[in-house]
Parts: sequence; structure tokens; C-alpha cells
Amino acid sequence: MKIAEIRQIPANELAERLDAEVAKYNQMLLNHSVSPLENPSQIKATRRTIARMKTVLREIELNK
Repeated sequence: MKIAEIRQIPANELAERLDAEVAKYNQMLLNHSVSPLENPSQIKATRRTIARMKTVLREIELNK
């Protein structure tokens, strides 16, 4: 997910999506530790998406 797409999402929905992404990330890590994922770069992409979401939420928080 690109930063421009993330900025268009309302703050309350963004927080919900962030929780979902973190849960997805944790599940991927667990699955990868048991048996290797088909595409391990998904872990890196998900981690970066989480960071982008947290950055936008922090920007919103600071602008209030």
C-alpha cells in the first residue's frame, strides 16, 4: 500500500487497518517459522506498510 493511499483513509479506519496488518504480520512470522513461506518478501512488505500507517497516524496526531 502506497503512502498516498494511506493518507486518504480516515484516522479511525486507519487504526483498525493497522491492527489488522499487525495481526497479519504476526501470523506470517509464525507460519514462516514453522514452514517457509512461498514468498518471504511479503514479511518485509507488510512490515513497511505497518510503518507507513504508524507514520500517517502520528502525523494526524501531531496536526491536531
